[in-house]
Amino acid sequence: MDDRTGHRTVPQTPLRSATRYGTRPTMKDVAARAGVGLKTVSRVVNGEPGVTPETERRVQEAIDALGFRRNDSARVLRKGRTASIGLVLEDLADPFYGPLSRSVEEVARAHGALLINGSSAEDPDREQELVLALCARRVDGLVVIPAGDDHRYLEPELKAGVATVFVDRPAGHIEADVVLSDNFGGARGGVAHLIAHGHRRIGFIGDMPRIHTAAERLRGYRAAMEDAGIPVAGSWMSLGVTDPERVRRAAEEMLTGPDPVTAIFAGNNRVTVTVIRVLAEQTRRVALVGFDDIELADLLQPGVTVVAQDASDIGRTAAERLFRQLDGALVTPERIELPTRLITRGSGEIPPAD
Repeated sequence: MDDRTGHRTVPQTPLRSATRYGTRPTMKDVAARAGVGLKTVSRVVNGEPGVTPETERRVQEAIDALGFRRNDSARVLRKGRTASIGLVLEDLADPFYGPLSRSVEEVARAHGALLINGSSAEDPDREQELVLALCARRVDGLVVIPAGDDHRYLEPELKAGVATVFVDRPAGHIEADVVLSDNFGGARGGVAHLIAHGHRRIGFIGDMPRIHTAAERLRGYRAAMEDAGIPVAGSWMSLGVTDPERVRRAAEEMLTGPDPVTAIFAGNNRVTVTVIRVLAEQTRRVALVGFDDIELADLLQPGVTVVAQDASDIGRTAAERLFRQLDGALVTPERIELPTRLITRGSGEIPPAD
């Protein structure tokens, strides 16, 4: 048969819905095929003792032949736990979250739990929507990298027993565990490193000032400058969205004019990448230290000096904390700050040109 486009169409044989999509094999089907009772099948499926090796082999062969899968929904009703946790990230495209997510997943797997993750896209409303959607699916716990600063919407879930750990930034207006890096100390040390190499005019380019990490890193920058007795000009600081256009404009303004900076401290990995591109276009050498390591930082010329935080350790610590909550071992929320480390590769050791 030809349709109106001139293409020849061939009638399809209807799928037999009863076998293709209908009923799943049940434990009763497995028991019938293996010639055993339902209780025996249940013991094999759930790894319980009391079954001879030969009987277990027959049951397993029946399971494989039928494609039987255990009904975890029924187990949830019996045990009151779903063996699943949710991870709410800020931005899936940010390389910082890759190793963090992997560590959370490894800990979850070691505890026999499934990880469900999603991204808030840096939108507080989306964060709330995603967190509550996970709670509606009865996850046992949550690891949240917050986009917003008011988490009172979670209070009913916390009272209902949903274990929750915040990561990278503390929760707003509620008491909850948080695992983060020493953002203040790391930034302070990175700027002090530039000062130790002779710099006095040091610029700071960071993220939105409402974000906890950005505010703490700015505070560390100010503290290092104050420690050295260096007054900070307003034109040396720029906070805002981290899109390349805004960061480029900020860097170019700091590098021009009658009193240009001789060094820049970049507040996160996205800022660092854009600043590297701007510095590559400069005729004079400008020192750079970035917060967060970046891929291929050691292969650039010069290599990029960074204040590195261990994303894997952050994720692992948060997930382990979460499962300790689920086991009933923790009561009082705590703030856990993990240390950063300065990795020197060359860009932060460039002396001032004047």
